[in-house]
Amino acid sequence: MQPWQTLARRRVLQADDGRFLSVEYHTVELPDGRVIEEWPWIDTPSFVNVVAETEEGRFLCFRQGKYAVEGISLAIPGGYLEPDEEPLAAVQRELLEETGYAADEWTFLGRYVVDGNRGNGYAHLYLARAARYIQPIDADDLEEQELLLLTRAELGAALAAGEFKVLPWAANVALALTRLEV
Repeated sequence: MQPWQTLARRRVLQADDGRFLSVEYHTVELPDGRVIEEWPWIDTPSFVNVVAETEEGRFLCFRQGKYAVEGISLAIPGGYLEPDEEPLAAVQRELLEETGYAADEWTFLGRYVVDGNRGNGYAHLYLARAARYIQPIDADDLEEQELLLLTRAELGAALAAGEFKVLPWAANVALALTRLEV
């Protein structure tokens, strides 16, 4: 099987300074030689998320609202990578800023395309263990958040009940729980 080839790109929308969103049309060639002139492509920053387990065996989560989510959702720490920032450095920074916790043990759970046809950046997912509180929260998030410390059973039950309403969060929790069972 051959991958699709990008022959050209043309930006058609750039929100603000382009840091958070731009839309392009790509000219792509399919493996059979057909060419599609205006394949829509969404360019958003790659991001990190982490399921963090404390030294006491509790998992750091938030209860919060998000603009695109109906109602309240459980969430995990994470955020966008800064320009030229490595994913591990970004996830360590985000965990500290959003929760005040730092961790000693880090497991990379994978790098995933957010949308297989339209882009939307990459999700870099992690599991952190032995997290401990070291400083007050220093987050610049717009959402109101309530920090929760869940048991493994509570985390699994929340996942099964659909309380993580954003796909990367649910996927990260599922991957972390699977890894912890091994």
